[in-house]
Amino acid sequence: MFGLMDLLSLIISAFIILPVVILLRETGYLLVSAIFGVKNPRLTVGSGPRIIKIGIFDIRKYYHLYSWFSYDSLKRTSKFAYISIYAGPILLNVSLALTINALLANGMLEEYRSFWDRFVFYAMYYVLLDIIPMMTLNGKPNNGMIIYEMIRYGKRIDYNNEPFIPATSDVEEQYQEEMKELAKKVKEKWEED
Repeated sequence: MFGLMDLLSLIISAFIILPVVILLRETGYLLVSAIFGVKNPRLTVGSGPRIIKIGIFDIRKYYHLYSWFSYDSLKRTSKFAYISIYAGPILLNVSLALTINALLANGMLEEYRSFWDRFVFYAMYYVLLDIIPMMTLNGKPNNGMIIYEMIRYGKRIDYNNEPFIPATSDVEEQYQEEMKELAKKVKEKWEED
């Protein structure tokens, strides 16, 4: 039976654990790309209007599941660099999940065991979605497919002209255009009323 404690667990999972796992996943791109000389990196969490932008972090108003990493360029580009960047989120989540799991297995973190069990579950959930090569609903490859194609063919073969990771400058330009359009629509609506 689904009770009050289950509801509380669901809320904690949806609004604390899942956003942290997603942020850490996106940080995997950042950490690995820093090795290859990333220029103008940005971690965007959420979608819609911007709440705050602090350094490389861009926090948006709407739900965190739509989050991404962007950059303008890399100093060192190679097949190995791109494979490494797309493996970054997978490696970070696996490392984190295995570390937490080892701590739990050795009797540490016992006081909050159910919290950490859920954390490991969501971290491995994203690893599974990232590592198995597949195309997503929007026709783009997931990280596993990108890595597979880079190893097998040495290039992307999905015939999609959009970059896997968008340029930060392009993302910012698109955001500013969307916000101008939204402001225009709001103004028109106010004038109608």
